[in-house]
Amino acid sequence: MFRQFREEVETALSAALSSLDLPTDDLGVEEPPEDVPATLASSVAFRLAGVVGAPPPKIANDIADELSIEGYDYLGAVDTQGPYVNFHVTDRYYDDTLEDAADDTDYGHLPSTGDSVVVEHTSANPTGPVHVGRTRNPVIGDAVANLLEFAGNDVERHYYVNDAGRQMALFTWAYETFDEADLDGEPERDRIEYDLVRYYRKGNAYLEEADAADAEAAEAKITAILQGLEEGDEEVYARVENVVDQVLGGMRECLERLPAEFDEFVKETRFMFDGQTRDVADRLKETENAVYEEDAWQLELDDYGFEKNLVFLRSDDTSLYTTRDLAHHEWKFDNYDRAVTVLGEDHKLQAGQLRAALDILGNDVDKLENVIYSWVNLPGGETMSTREGTGVMLDDLLDEAIARAREEVEMRMEDRIRDDDLTEADIERIARQVGIGAVRYDIVSKQPAKAITFEWDQALNFEAQSAPYIQYVHARCCGIVNEADAAGIDASDVDPSVLDTQAERDLLRVIARFPAAIEVAADDLEPHAIATFAREFAEVFNKFYRECSVLDAEPEVGAARLALVKASRNTVANALSILGVEAPNSM
Repeated sequence: MFRQFREEVETALSAALSSLDLPTDDLGVEEPPEDVPATLASSVAFRLAGVVGAPPPKIANDIADELSIEGYDYLGAVDTQGPYVNFHVTDRYYDDTLEDAADDTDYGHLPSTGDSVVVEHTSANPTGPVHVGRTRNPVIGDAVANLLEFAGNDVERHYYVNDAGRQMALFTWAYETFDEADLDGEPERDRIEYDLVRYYRKGNAYLEEADAADAEAAEAKITAILQGLEEGDEEVYARVENVVDQVLGGMRECLERLPAEFDEFVKETRFMFDGQTRDVADRLKETENAVYEEDAWQLELDDYGFEKNLVFLRSDDTSLYTTRDLAHHEWKFDNYDRAVTVLGEDHKLQAGQLRAALDILGNDVDKLENVIYSWVNLPGGETMSTREGTGVMLDDLLDEAIARAREEVEMRMEDRIRDDDLTEADIERIARQVGIGAVRYDIVSKQPAKAITFEWDQALNFEAQSAPYIQYVHARCCGIVNEADAAGIDASDVDPSVLDTQAERDLLRVIARFPAAIEVAADDLEPHAIATFAREFAEVFNKFYRECSVLDAEPEVGAARLALVKASRNTVANALSILGVEAPNSM
């Protein structure tokens, strides 16, 4: 409804400006300031003051006088307040909002765009457990994919597996060289990647501590593995994949706890064995940007603002990660309308060079979009290194979140446990939903470019800007619906006009905005905007809850309010779903 109302406002305003012979390139339609009582307002009078040579309030009045609202479904009235042209909705706007949102559990989903989008995220090297420093990637990546799907796109979620780099060659060599007795300590957790990462750490330690001759011999074996992959040697590939697939299997189990699931794990070696990497390198050598310097083929990217050249082929004719990633992205362009990649800030330079190289190769780089994020830190500034075996693992963070949530839930639910006879399984479910939801929301609610420090007290705060605060709204909605059903209140045929209090109208207004919030957030690839919407929605709903009883109201009003609660339940459930946060039925 809000999207259609906005379109009607823009159409009517554009027609009025054209009638006044004024430019229509920037309509200035936006949500009004808090002191302007309207659903939408236009600040266009500010922009036109210099053109017209009149004060903005006079221009706003002239526009309002010229503006016609005839023939629109949702545009009901126009007035001005100072320099703003204000637009008000019809009663039908509220009627249709209530009907759609209360009856449709998919409320908020936008019509199909017809676009196929691949979202690549996480893609951590399969060298060991996922650590906290990388947690932002799967959380943001999953939310971006969900958001684009809600916005009507056909979305696939991909994990790009680095199975051809030196790290995996070293890992494979170490796995084949050392025995269990050579390893330090026991696995920190009974899962395969925690077991095998000890080989990776042992290999790195050996290379650092061995004498020159032994280290050189080991490096020769590691190089042989790399060259075998480059040459498409199936036996070498099988050896490497034996390690990669085991570690990746454990990492997937960890990521599924968030949850972050993938439609496809695309391996780097795929683009070596099918010849696409070689084709990319050959084509790059033919470009005017290619130079052979310092025993390597490089691209000069000065014209793209990069002083540092991009090396794409070594002197021994072997490719680099970036060369293979270029082939990977051309494959994406051939198979999808849009390609979105979620990357840590340490890959920003590489991402820019990659885009420049793709442009040099003649690709439509407008199809490529990046979401760059900064790091997640824990209080105390713990360092993160899989190689050295330091830092906090994602599994540990999730375990801690669930344990802390359980303590909080048990404390808050002590009376309800006695009254409602909740089982141990119920408490465990709620603790998991709240704990993991708190982690996800705390991460995704921040702008990606800003570094964040994860604070337990803030993340698990039931009263503040947190997941539990919003999840509790959904649980409260479910509780009201259950009580109303038991009382025999029927919300199947209601009169929305009886919802005339400010709290009721404010709640309807924010519910109507939900599809438009999805549209804007998807266009900007900003799932944190949905986190903000969900928090603001929770604040508006809680005001309604305090002021507007369903069970104690007159029958007609109670039925309409029940429909409004159902609309709220669907709205908050889908907002949380985009963020990857579960919506508990009880808390």
